[in-house]
Amino acid sequence: MGAKALQRSQNTLKNADKLALKLDNALKTYPFHEISPNLVVKINPRAKRLALRVDPRANSVNLVVPKRTSMINAYRFADKNRIWIREKLEELPQPISLEHGVVIPLFGQETKINVVYDKTLKKTDITLINKELSIKTNKENPKPRILRYLKKIALERLSALSHEKAAQIDRKITKIDVKDTSSRWGSCSHDAKLSFSWRLIFAPHHAFDYVVAHEVAHLQVMDHSPAFWEACEALCEDYSAGKSWMKHYGGELVRYG
Repeated sequence: MGAKALQRSQNTLKNADKLALKLDNALKTYPFHEISPNLVVKINPRAKRLALRVDPRANSVNLVVPKRTSMINAYRFADKNRIWIREKLEELPQPISLEHGVVIPLFGQETKINVVYDKTLKKTDITLINKELSIKTNKENPKPRILRYLKKIALERLSALSHEKAAQIDRKITKIDVKDTSSRWGSCSHDAKLSFSWRLIFAPHHAFDYVVAHEVAHLQVMDHSPAFWEACEALCEDYSAGKSWMKHYGGELVRYG
């Protein structure tokens, strides 16, 4: 690392320490927690204005503070929007844990989780058959194994459908992966790499199909011009229903986990 690069790195660390100290002092000085225990204060060096952003997955509201904004102004801004914060938190869907007896939607079908604990087993075995997610395990808490399995089948189904749709427009996909995102359900890069939220497996088929069609259509048209939407609709099984479901109910996908 050159001298200039090293100096920039050291300055970045110093700035990060200053912001962390600023935040720590603010949380001790101003009663942000009285506005809501689910209010999370974050100082963002790239932010240009104060903002409140709902985080469904964390069941919280983030107060985004520009680095040069005083914390008293940040507190007053949050306090002024106290009712809005409470209402948005009340609107959030309640989390559903992946545990024995719980029914979850998987690929459009109501599926019951059935956990059988046996400490003599050497490994966890998970199968999805006839609307039942069967888990035979030696783990007292099999949730990490369940999540890993769901992400695995999400990747399999998303990959199969993506390649199928890409073939329809004579395009090649270089890579597909799944992530745990709550705001972007999919993405497509200029080098033909697709990424999806694994949580799409909880959406009905027409919504699942729409998101895949949307990203595959970007292999043909990278922007959101009329030509893109035409390509997207042509790739969808039910364009209107899928797009509408994701718009109105997509936020509910983060409740499972």
